[in-house]
Amino acid sequence: MSYQALYRKFRPAAFGDVKGQDAIVTTLKNQILSDRVGHAYLFTGTRGTGKTTVAKIFARAVNCESPREDGSPCGECEMCRGIADGSLMNVIELDAASNSGVDNIRTIINEVSYSPPKGKYKIYIIDEAHMLSSGAGGAFNALLKTLEEPPPYVIFILATTEVSKIPITILSRCQRYDFRRMNIETMVGRMKELISIEKADVEDAALRFIARTADGSMRDALSLLDQCLAFHYGETLTFDKALDVLGAVDNTVYSDFMQRVLKQDLTGAIAILDDQVMRGREIGAFINDLVWYMRNIMLLSSADKSSVDIAEVLGVSQDTLEQLKELSKKTETETLMRFIQIFSELSGEIRYSPQKRVLTEIAIVKMMRPQMGQDITSLTQRVAQLERKLNRIESEGVKLQKSGKQEPKPRKPEAPVPEALPEDVELVVRSWEKLVSKADSSIKALLSEASPSTDGKMLILKLTNPITEAMLMSDVSRELLEKLFEEELHRKVAYRIYAPGEGEGPNEKYPDLSSFIKFDIETAEDGEE
Repeated sequence: MSYQALYRKFRPAAFGDVKGQDAIVTTLKNQILSDRVGHAYLFTGTRGTGKTTVAKIFARAVNCESPREDGSPCGECEMCRGIADGSLMNVIELDAASNSGVDNIRTIINEVSYSPPKGKYKIYIIDEAHMLSSGAGGAFNALLKTLEEPPPYVIFILATTEVSKIPITILSRCQRYDFRRMNIETMVGRMKELISIEKADVEDAALRFIARTADGSMRDALSLLDQCLAFHYGETLTFDKALDVLGAVDNTVYSDFMQRVLKQDLTGAIAILDDQVMRGREIGAFINDLVWYMRNIMLLSSADKSSVDIAEVLGVSQDTLEQLKELSKKTETETLMRFIQIFSELSGEIRYSPQKRVLTEIAIVKMMRPQMGQDITSLTQRVAQLERKLNRIESEGVKLQKSGKQEPKPRKPEAPVPEALPEDVELVVRSWEKLVSKADSSIKALLSEASPSTDGKMLILKLTNPITEAMLMSDVSRELLEKLFEEELHRKVAYRIYAPGEGEGPNEKYPDLSSFIKFDIETAEDGEE
């Protein structure tokens, strides 16, 4: 006999073999045992969670001549064997993905009037039911009347992964069962059972990795396990080998990537991406996994310390948890949300783009350059960066003593004050009133009349009064203003001042006050006051 894939070879044949869907299985068994079987069922849930498998077990169970005590089919009677090998037509399966038209449903409606030659029920299993055509003359409307009042020997089971596309008129006529994603422990336990039968040697770490990759789908997990065992036939399947076969990335790569992003090491982050590309990793998969890794950091940093074991919620190993904890201490939640938003948008952009790598590199630059974005999260990250810089400067310049007093450290040779960056100038514009409040009293009134703006490089102070402009252009005022910028921003801020009627270029000369003010002084000898 030709080789059968693991998910087909070990497909559950009884309710007791179904894993991870206990509530649904119990309800269906009780309906069979109490003879309270419904006429229409809707099984919904993500792929590989057991919808079609449970439907087939249920179809055999309701026709079984000698069911087991728990309601499962015996698998040995004529009905069970006939349905299993297809010799009895009591169970009719329809794939709506390729048979979505109204003509296909009309064929079913015509057949419904004929009772089964053997057995108690005729069961119609319609897979991917959301693919049936809708509209006034669609397949759903054609099915509606029969689904509402079928003959007593007919049962409909609709299976779908997208229940939102099922019309409400159909939903209201079915018993709905939601199949849950399977947790990692359930999937690992099931795979252990199967590899013991197959006599394969697989590490627990490899099984857990495969379970996480399958994302709650038992069928996907068995397909991935099958693939790994075939590649390393006759060998022990280790965690590293599973990583290699599935083209996945070890979590240490994501940890290293995030460390470099937080250190503003653009070259290092791009080098990690380059290494993954050269190893043949799919960029889309790398991005999706990175989003999940950042999501785990965000949840860890936001989680209540008294809540349930976060490692169990995240489904990660202890080593990975330690990496996540370390990163969560270094990253603000708002920053992580911005990173996740950037890469989530990127995931959609690269789907059909021939320049996946270029778009990914642009996204990495955006992560490290919040000044490129004008949204609130970008501004928050920029403020946080400035706060860290100010805190570092303050900690280097002032030492807190146990007494609570502050004593200056021994003075070191003063380093030259760096020039302001465009984002520093923007900060001055946004916090102008606060800055003015800290100015020397001799120029505070003058500065309060100025309207600040920027051309992207320099600070522009617009004044409505030429006299105020002239006073602010004096050497003393300039010195005080530059001192204010250095004390508050630790930067040299380039600026220009002008009043109405002047060009916006730098003032080359200070205006002569006599051109605005005329003093008419006469002596007492003239006889006038």
